[in-house]
Order: sequence, then C-alpha cells, then structure tokens
Amino acid sequence: MAKTYALKSGALALVLAVLPHAAIAADTNLPDQVNRKVLRVCSSPENLPYSNEKGEGFENKIAEIIADELKVPIEYTWYPLGLGLARRTLAAKKCDVIMQTIQADEYTLNTNGYYRSTYALIYKKGGPLDGVTSIFDPKLKGKKLSNQGGPVGDQIAKAGLMPDAKSYRLMVDRRYENPEKEIIEDVRSGAIDVGVVWGPFAGYFTRPYKDELSVVPLTEEVAGTSKLEYRMTMGVRVNEVAWKRQLNEIIKKRQGDINQVLLDFGIPIIDENSKPITSAGR
Repeated sequence: MAKTYALKSGALALVLAVLPHAAIAADTNLPDQVNRKVLRVCSSPENLPYSNEKGEGFENKIAEIIADELKVPIEYTWYPLGLGLARRTLAAKKCDVIMQTIQADEYTLNTNGYYRSTYALIYKKGGPLDGVTSIFDPKLKGKKLSNQGGPVGDQIAKAGLMPDAKSYRLMVDRRYENPEKEIIEDVRSGAIDVGVVWGPFAGYFTRPYKDELSVVPLTEEVAGTSKLEYRMTMGVRVNEVAWKRQLNEIIKKRQGDINQVLLDFGIPIIDENSKPITSAGR
C-alpha cells in the first residue's frame, strides 16, 4: 500500500507506513542514527504469522538470525500495524529496521529482497476444484470467492466473478479481528468455495488442515491484471546506506536460514521465475 495493497495487513498493511515527504527531506542529510549495541526492531505486537510480543512470528525468528550475525541482543519498539508505524517508530529514531516492506517503496530505503511470495487459492481437496491454479480458470464460474480488494479484487472483477464474491475486511486491528482465519473457516464450512489469501496468511493458517485444504500459489501472469507476487525487503531510514549494505550482506550470508524459517511457518515462497521454493538451499 503507497503501493499500498496492504499485503501485510493481509496484503500489504504491510503498508508500512508511509513517511511524509517533508520528513524524508529532513532525514536525508542526517548522520547514521543506528544503535550498534542492540538490534532495534520496529514491529507489530499482534500480527501472526509475522510478529507478536511473545516472539512467535517468522519476522521475530528472522530478526534473531540478524541479531545472531551482529552478535547483539534484540530490542523491540511495538506499534499497531498501520499507516503510522514507520513514521512513529523508524522515522522517530525509536528503532532501526522494519522487518518487512514492499520493495522500491518510495518512503523507506529498502534492503535486497529476502523472500518473494504471492497470493494463494484455498479450496477443499478431492472436489471439483482440484487442479485450479488461476482465478481465471473456467471451473470458478459461479463459485463464491473471498475478496479483500486490492490486486485480488482486480483479478476477481476481470474474471467476472465479483457478483458471487464475498467481501472481507483487510485493514483491521489484529488484536481483535483475523479476516484470513475467517476466510479459511468459511472455506471449510462451505460458506464460500474458494479463499484468495496473501501467501503468508494462507500457508500459516491452513497448517492444521493440510489433509483437508489445498493451498495453491497464484503464479500465472495474466495480461492486463494486477500482479499478485511481491518481493519483501527490510526497511531502514532513507539516509542510512551503510546500514542497508550491512543488512544486505547478512541476508545474502544467511538466506538459507531465512528460507528455512519461512518454510517452517508454511509460507509459500517463490523464486524469480515464480517457481516454488521447497527447500532452504534453493
């Protein structure tokens, strides 16, 4: 979301929080403000599978990898997911890295990507939808899909499936609401036929139902529609190039460990050719 489809909030309340242009201009001439004695992470206190205050999310585990490489402890600044996160934490110098931002975000200096994921279809195994890999598959005509808007809504509309789609909220306070879990439960109950969910949510929340539900990453490019794959990076302040380079070196060195964390969480990750990555070494 400024490319803000809020994947993270399900699709990019990831958002990660756009800094005002004035703040950017003021920050670009400032010296590096990174605390080298501790890894200061800006994070959401309740947004599994990404993060929580108990350190149970995959971002928490990846932060541990970064801290291990730096040989420093981790210190979190917690802030609810949404448009104020970067402005009130990273830009305010309360922390030094946001663990996930969209690549090429105009408001944050981004590291190299450390994983790439996509939206996924969720439907019951052993039924008439087996083998469906695209929102544009003719088998979906007349079926009820979930719709959280953004790039998924664009494809659903262009596939002619919007009249039967059920809308779910995207930007929510995740301490109290979890629309992705609701979508998955609605697929299980038959309230909808197909869930269309951002990959990290799809993979993580369907783990208890592996024998019941198919999770199919959407990797087919459809001309004239919004892309569904996104490369995820870490975000630092716009003037801190040396810090960015240091993180890039760690990402490169520890990519296998990072991949393993993501796979352990059931996150569908794909390579630059949109092929699934199924082992940490790929």
